[in-house]
Amino acid sequence: MALETNPPSIHGAGPEPTAVAPSTPSFELVFRPSVALITIVRRFVSEFYSRVIDDADVAGRLALATHELLENAAKYTTGGETYLHVDLDRASGAVTVRTRNRTDPARIEVLVRSFDALSRAADPSAHYNSMLRRSALQAHGSGLGLARIRCEGEMSLDLVVTDDLVEINARGSIPAGAQS
Repeated sequence: MALETNPPSIHGAGPEPTAVAPSTPSFELVFRPSVALITIVRRFVSEFYSRVIDDADVAGRLALATHELLENAAKYTTGGETYLHVDLDRASGAVTVRTRNRTDPARIEVLVRSFDALSRAADPSAHYNSMLRRSALQAHGSGLGLARIRCEGEMSLDLVVTDDLVEINARGSIPAGAQS
């Protein structure tokens, strides 16, 4: 008798999805990223944020962070599948945008270097502006996405790598009174 096994998916790696209170706006999405799908998901998350956050600036920053994380996932994935999780904790005002995808060692090294540079930068705005100047001289790949999340999105970032699985978390807070 043959035993069929499915290849491990990104769902089984890393922490299990957490149970959330019914009043906690959140969603999870698994898809194969493409430029067209990223645009559609950006519209979806923008609508989601505008429904749960009264502050258009905050909602826009979260949509920007989500878009940039999805762009990175599309750029770095080798497994095709990307996991997106968005969670807003009404009690604390904390928000987390998480992407998870599989990639290869060379792409992981690029991400690790990017995160090292981000963590060494004392001033997110100065770091972002420096990267903007450098990117103007590059033929391809600006590398601005993560710096943009940290600077314009005003969110902290962390990278978790487990074998070929990459998880990027963007965390921020929503000011009191900005939640719907």
